[in-house]
Amino acid sequence: MASMRTLYQIADAEIRRCIEVYLGLAQASKGLTALVPQHLTDERARIIVMAGLGIPPRQATPDEVHAEWQRRQALTFDLETAITAGVYSNLRSVAESLYEEVSAQTNGFTRFDPAYLVDSPHVLPVLQHLSGVFSKAKLKELVGSVSDNKISRPAAERLCRLLTERVDPRSVVKGEILKRLESTLEGIVRDLVGRVLLESIVDSALRRARLRFLREDEYEALAGVVYDFRADFILPDANTPKVFIEVRKSSSRHASLYAKDKMFSAINWKGKTPDLLGVLVVDGEWTGETLRVMANVFDYVVPIGRIDDLVQSIEAYINGDRTKLKWLIEFRIIPAS
Repeated sequence: MASMRTLYQIADAEIRRCIEVYLGLAQASKGLTALVPQHLTDERARIIVMAGLGIPPRQATPDEVHAEWQRRQALTFDLETAITAGVYSNLRSVAESLYEEVSAQTNGFTRFDPAYLVDSPHVLPVLQHLSGVFSKAKLKELVGSVSDNKISRPAAERLCRLLTERVDPRSVVKGEILKRLESTLEGIVRDLVGRVLLESIVDSALRRARLRFLREDEYEALAGVVYDFRADFILPDANTPKVFIEVRKSSSRHASLYAKDKMFSAINWKGKTPDLLGVLVVDGEWTGETLRVMANVFDYVVPIGRIDDLVQSIEAYINGDRTKLKWLIEFRIIPAS
């Protein structure tokens, strides 16, 4: 029987492993600028390098991957693809095993047992695509509140009735179900990229520099002029803040919207604490204009690939180098009378 972990939990663990391998690889090879075959003994490392250079993952030796890296050094290394290629591969294998599990446990999709659903909520994504209900809101409307972490007995009974009504076992095609599951896998990976990947790289760089910092879930709030809320990172702490770091991936379609949101955050915090160093770490397809505008508010707007250089500047500022602070924002709200 497949693991009782959910697809999300499996993806979360795998992306963290891939990030760990990438960070070790980047550190050993000076940011992938001095790569040698000895850096590529780990299979995940080889997949990361190939995927980041646009090569579909395949079986390859360290020497072969190194040779491909030498041939493609002028290409921009796609960090997100590098990290997520292995995650997708892993998830697709898990999704297939879930399909096979459901097939076996339901006697070829002919008998749906509420007790099995209660004991195995992790198979819910397969059941959802079998039923043809692709919206979580619609599924909740039909059977009640369910998730791949928990399915109650009453909800399981309703879901079994729904599956019995909708699933014709003669029409179930494995390839079609797995193809439908791709949308679920993509949603999981997109969420993890935004929540885990970029912030993990920043976290690692700060730790290497032995700088004190807090992550967003480790403190209550950073004081602002309009309201108090949390930055992705605060150094050294929220009571005596010297630096805040926001991390954001964008696409050209959403760049303007994200820029406005991040600029308001910077103005809000820097207006309250004028000598607070504002840092934005970016990845993705930002437009040149939005980056220029944000550079008029943030002291640093830096791509994720230059994180180690950025950390050196942050460390210098914390140690008293005031030249690193570019903008003083005077912003206050007072009663009219």
